[in-house]
Amino acid sequence: MENGTKKLNVSSSLQVEEQPLPKSKLWKICMVASIAAGVQFGWALQLSLLTPYVQLLGIPHRFASFIWLCGPISGMIVQPVVGYYSDNCKSRFGRRRPFIAAGAGLVTIAVFLIGFAADLGHASGDTLGKGSKPRAIAVFVVGFWILDVANNMLQGPCRALLADLSGGKSGRMRTANAFFSFFMAVGSILGYAAGSYPKLYKVFPFSKTSACDIYCANLKSCFFIAIFLLLSLTTLALTVVRENEIPEKEEQEIDDKVGKPKVPFFGEIFGALKDLPRPMWILLLVTCLNWIGWFPFILYDTDWMAKEVYGGEVGDGRLYDLGVHAGALGLLLNSVVLGFMSLGIEFFSKKIGGAKRLWGVLNFVLAICMAMTVLVTKMAEKSRTYNAAGVLMAPSSGVKIGALALFTVLGMPLAVTYSIPFALASIFSSSSGSGQGLSLGVLNLAIVVPQMLVSVVGGPWDSLFGGGNLPAFIVGAVAAAASGVLALTMLPSPPPDAKPGATMGGFH
Repeated sequence: MENGTKKLNVSSSLQVEEQPLPKSKLWKICMVASIAAGVQFGWALQLSLLTPYVQLLGIPHRFASFIWLCGPISGMIVQPVVGYYSDNCKSRFGRRRPFIAAGAGLVTIAVFLIGFAADLGHASGDTLGKGSKPRAIAVFVVGFWILDVANNMLQGPCRALLADLSGGKSGRMRTANAFFSFFMAVGSILGYAAGSYPKLYKVFPFSKTSACDIYCANLKSCFFIAIFLLLSLTTLALTVVRENEIPEKEEQEIDDKVGKPKVPFFGEIFGALKDLPRPMWILLLVTCLNWIGWFPFILYDTDWMAKEVYGGEVGDGRLYDLGVHAGALGLLLNSVVLGFMSLGIEFFSKKIGGAKRLWGVLNFVLAICMAMTVLVTKMAEKSRTYNAAGVLMAPSSGVKIGALALFTVLGMPLAVTYSIPFALASIFSSSSGSGQGLSLGVLNLAIVVPQMLVSVVGGPWDSLFGGGNLPAFIVGAVAAAASGVLALTMLPSPPPDAKPGATMGGFH
């Protein structure tokens, strides 16, 4: 009984002393959130250009998808590690800023390795022309792994810094993550636009070499722009914005009461999972189902457009390529809607009755859109036409518009997926006294585990039902609907903003 009383007193003391940090001005939050534009610019280039590029280096198409596993794997390890150490960092530059700066530097190194993989491979002994280029492939794979590690090193501390700057205010946290989502959309639009321009290499004429053709030179040129954009935004944000810091005396008092962690990092992760409050467990479940719903489409969207909608086949240089370009246009439209919806999330949340209700409703929109891919596919198959020579023609305008409409509408639930779960994780962790970095890292586990599952199981699952992308899309629709039900019925509403001077008690 005495031990229980002592534990309660310590908890009460911590609640009194753990005042919310001062709320920063909105322009500072915008500057930190703008780093997402630089990160997402490079990610859009990965989605649109790298799969064809790896095949130019000689990696067979059937193995190209396995390269994408490094993103979820690195995210599963890197974000919780970085989140944990950024929570406990005592650098004079701040807790989050050193990790953000290191991530930006690693992105620069990774992009250089990827862009110059063919040149470095040729300089090391690879032959010119078609065929496998093992040295270039090795350089590319190393660069690609570093790039995914660096992106995870950047995004976790960026979101944690946004939560720190929000000063414990749940509304400000939602706004901060909405801005992060908006700048992700801006980066996507710029990245897809740059990747679709076939003569960008002329801006950097030195990019075209004997080992690097026009396509490779365009990719290299896009990455030059990506480096400039990311480094400019990161340098500006980290130079102008200072972190809100806990006073040294108060920090020492909290350390004396709580004590330093006595377990290694992975023990700390296990402890964090074991001691998660119930709202965080439900949030992880909803997020996991949400990403099972999303990832089949993210992985196979342009392939679905090329195969099922346009009727093309891999290796067919006509319809398949037309379908891929149409899918890229759909992704561009998706990013535009994502940007506008990101700015309206707080408004729509208030109108519909809260952030969790908005997330639940838009998860049903995601489920409907995923199910509608079956209808669009059947319409495309039914309306197939051939010219006089018996050559299959592109689908009708109605089918194209229907497919592009799905891409466009999906920008709305995607904006919520990119913002509300992270805002809720920040709010719940603030309410329970958990570290922002570690909590966001744990949330990332609920994102990357479904991605790994879909990456490994998606292909065999589709083959089990005769190939094509629709079986995985149907599973995605069911998972999205389940996520919507749980968000509406089980996910707790976030606590209201604390009034000035109020304590931050536990959340139940």
